[in-house]
Amino acid sequence: QVQLVESGGGLVQPGGSLRLSCAASGRIFSIYNMGWYRQAPGKTREFVAGINSGGRLNYADSVKGRFTISRDNAQSTLTLQMDSLKPEDTAVYYCNARRTDSSFRLYNYWGQGTQVTVSS
Repeated sequence: QVQLVESGGGLVQPGGSLRLSCAASGRIFSIYNMGWYRQAPGKTREFVAGINSGGRLNYADSVKGRFTISRDNAQSTLTLQMDSLKPEDTAVYYCNARRTDSSFRLYNYWGQGTQVTVSS
């Protein structure tokens, strides 16, 4: 089992910045592929950014150049630095941990989410 707790959400003006954190506990953090997803009202949950167990990065086109994902395996922490925020970034942001073992069993965990609101 992996427990994920997000923090750092809030209200920010357009053009501002926020830093989200996800603290993980439980199984070995370093072997998990980690990611951030978001869900806006009335919309389906969408991928935002990911970093796999080897450190490879991946971003949604809508956030490239504005958001930066990173992980600290020693602290079991995932971070999302969000700059140049836009109103369309408003959503609940979720931390995700995922891996597949040698038997192809999927382990997939979610945090409870943190609200990000971009508004003037």
